[in-house]
Amino acid sequence: MSRHIVTMLPANRLWLSEAALGMLQSLRYYCQETPRKLRICEAISNLEVGTKIKVQGWVRSVRPQKENLFLHVNDGSSLQSLQVVASSELNHRLLTFGSAVEISGSLVTSPSRKQDVELQADQIDVVGECNPVDFPFKIKEKHGLEYIRQFPHLRCKTNAFSSLLRIRSEATTAIQQYFKEKGFIQVHTPVLTSNDCEGAGELFQVEPAGQEKNQDEEGHQHFFSVPAYLTVSGQLHLEVMAGAFPGVYTFGPTFRAENSQSRRHLAEFYMVEAEISFTQSLEDLMKVMEDLFRSTTEHLLSQCPEDVALYHKHVSPGYRDYVDLMMKKRFNVITYTEAINILNSSSNKFAFKTDWGSDLQTEHEKYLVKHCGNVPLFVTDYPYALKPFYTRDNQDQPLHTAAAVDLLVPGVGEMCGGSLREERLDLLKSRLAQAGLDETYGWYLDLRRFGSVPHGGFGMGFERYLQCVLGVDNIKDVIPFPRYSRSCLL
Repeated sequence: MSRHIVTMLPANRLWLSEAALGMLQSLRYYCQETPRKLRICEAISNLEVGTKIKVQGWVRSVRPQKENLFLHVNDGSSLQSLQVVASSELNHRLLTFGSAVEISGSLVTSPSRKQDVELQADQIDVVGECNPVDFPFKIKEKHGLEYIRQFPHLRCKTNAFSSLLRIRSEATTAIQQYFKEKGFIQVHTPVLTSNDCEGAGELFQVEPAGQEKNQDEEGHQHFFSVPAYLTVSGQLHLEVMAGAFPGVYTFGPTFRAENSQSRRHLAEFYMVEAEISFTQSLEDLMKVMEDLFRSTTEHLLSQCPEDVALYHKHVSPGYRDYVDLMMKKRFNVITYTEAINILNSSSNKFAFKTDWGSDLQTEHEKYLVKHCGNVPLFVTDYPYALKPFYTRDNQDQPLHTAAAVDLLVPGVGEMCGGSLREERLDLLKSRLAQAGLDETYGWYLDLRRFGSVPHGGFGMGFERYLQCVLGVDNIKDVIPFPRYSRSCLL
């Protein structure tokens, strides 16, 4: 036998060389059960009891005792945290509220009624320390949305905002799934454009910093041949694609240079926009809007019930009743003219006028929804003069309305806006000429010349949808990084 491995001693004992000892230690390591890495949501599902696991996350609570140490660890995969039980010998001064940890141990059935399983820890490693004195969120305090809004770079660590992010993710999945099942094609519309789709002039102009620019006919210098802006809507680009597909949609950021710090406005927000070909009916558009709302909300209630319940319990108590009502009742439909009559018959004193031809303001929209039973409300056939050039003319005199529709929802007001598009070339040319846009939108007229069909579409404000479902008053609390006038940018 090689002397590098063993040497026989008088007492019949083996003396292992350093090389052999290393080999045995390696063999022992590989024979051990390797902990299986799990997310917290997988660990608490109670399907891996009795196995060695490893979790990674952030400490939500620390409770040291004489012999044992109790932790709650969360990794953002669920609202519920995993309880960790360890020997007090594993406690460490860096093991504090907010610290990042990696823990290995055995998943066992918990004797407590508060949770089904717990992790009996064998090893705790502090990956990232957190000073609980300087950390703006305190372990035993309930922080409101207004407080955590001050810390956009840290608020994802709170229960409320981590729930919001999971809800946003699931809502995004549900919207994509709805359109896929209905046969719509997703189109990635450009963020940079020369179009002012809404016609309100609330645009962010974009120019490169320190680069050569092209000079236009008037002597102005631009990177492109024309001024470029951040998009306010993907609608016109969707109309291009609607000339080859029966249903298209886009889902992405849009931008409005509104000088507002209100609870309902953002400079950057997300829009779901769809365009449907071969339709001459507002009812077709309204059906898609209502079905999209119901399908997405049903998905949220079934896939992340605990997260939604957190908002309905702590942020907007009692709001679940409104959501249930919206899901049970069919959406109401009235015309703009009927809406004006309702407002003028009200005893309420509104800050904005309610004459026929005036645009509906938020106070009007909320009143109309409440008047109609706190169920989402479609308002159709707005005055033609209020709508952009692409909206179809109803040619109804003397009122002269457009084939447009808004969806108003409880607590928010307008959530969706849509219309049939003007497919008649002569009427569209006349409208563009009146607005002085006939040269700018020559390409848009081409869409009506080559295989045009009656079509229409709508846009849904994603953040306003989340406000409606969760009962959140301030739109800045339903988007990860709110952008608004005079705000700081990360």
